[in-house]
Order: sequence, then C-alpha cells, then structure tokens
Amino acid sequence: MKDKTKVAVLVSGRGSNLEAIVANSEAGRIDADVVLVISDKKDAKALEIAGKHGIEAVWVNPKEFPAREEHERKIIDLIESRKAGLVCMAGYMRVLTGVFVRHFSGRLMNIHPTLLPSFPGSRGQLDALECGVKISGCTVHFVDEGTDTGPIIIQAAVPVSEGDTVETLSGRILKEEHKIYSRAIQYFAEGRLEIAGKKVKILPVKGAGSDKG
Repeated sequence: MKDKTKVAVLVSGRGSNLEAIVANSEAGRIDADVVLVISDKKDAKALEIAGKHGIEAVWVNPKEFPAREEHERKIIDLIESRKAGLVCMAGYMRVLTGVFVRHFSGRLMNIHPTLLPSFPGSRGQLDALECGVKISGCTVHFVDEGTDTGPIIIQAAVPVSEGDTVETLSGRILKEEHKIYSRAIQYFAEGRLEIAGKKVKILPVKGAGSDKG
C-alpha cells in the first residue's frame, strides 16, 4: 500500500479550510495526513483545531527574526524535518519570499476566494462585487513568486446574488473551498498533477479506482 502524503499547513486565522482537510483525511476521503500546522499568529484558532486532532501545532513568531527570509528558513526546517511532501496555505496572511516559494516549488498550494486570474490579492471578493460580476468562486493553485499568479489546479464557480455582501458571498464560496482544496490534495497524492508552463494538467487515474475527495 502506498504511503499517504504528509501535509504541512500554514495558517493565520480560524482554520476552516484546515478543519475540512483534516476531516477528509480522517474519513479516508483523501490519501493524505496533516502532520504539522504552523502559524505566524499565537492566538490563531487553527492551532487549537490542530491540537484537538492530535496534530503538531507550532507558532513561529516573525518578530523573533530580523528578516522575513530567516523566519521562512525556520519554517522550512520544521516542514522538512517532518518530511512533509506538500505544503498548503490555508488563510496564511504573510506574503512569502522567493526563498520559501523556490524551496517548495511544485509542492506549495494556496486557495484564493475568487476565480483567478481575476481579482487577486486580499480584496478579491470586494473587488469582484464592485465590478458587478455575476459569477465568482474560488481557486486552488500552485504558488509562484507573484501574487496569486501560480498555475491553476482546480476552480469552483459560485453565482453572485443581488444584494450580496462580502460576508454573504464569502460564506457560499467557503463551502466550495472546503470541497476543492481536498480534491486538489488528492490529485497531488495520486501523482496526477503535472505543471506545464502556466498550466496544470490533471492526469488520468493510475490503475483501478476513482477520485476521492
């Protein structure tokens, strides 16, 4: 039996995507185990969620390091020491430098609450509403050195209703985030993701069986 993919998750806040990933892992819906959760915020609720599930949870205080790169090197060391094959950003609010991104090239994922490449950045949902889009959604992508510019793995569309606010739209998008992030992790665990320039190919399933997630 193939070993499960070990996943490290970077968080800053409430951890709803982390919780969904852990739930799918524990239920056997994805061939991956979260082995480490790292936060830049001491009081991040996501650290509590990790602890409740018996997952190692670490606060790495950025203020203890004179430069962003040194903070990131500490996190790199932690992840590599746990032999994580995949790193997932789940509400991690720090912009990563090239040091981190290059080290984990091809095994660093992020989820963004719009249909990229439209509306990147932290104001994505507000920008989408202000532009009057009729369809929004979310995107899981590999991380490169740009802002939400990495190769797209999977997306889900969410209709925008009249009178939507950032809060109401975000709530509906979040439900889709919880589905597609685990699906992207499963594709990775199955070895089905191939990066070709700016595109990601999802390869057929090897052997028997069907998609999980």
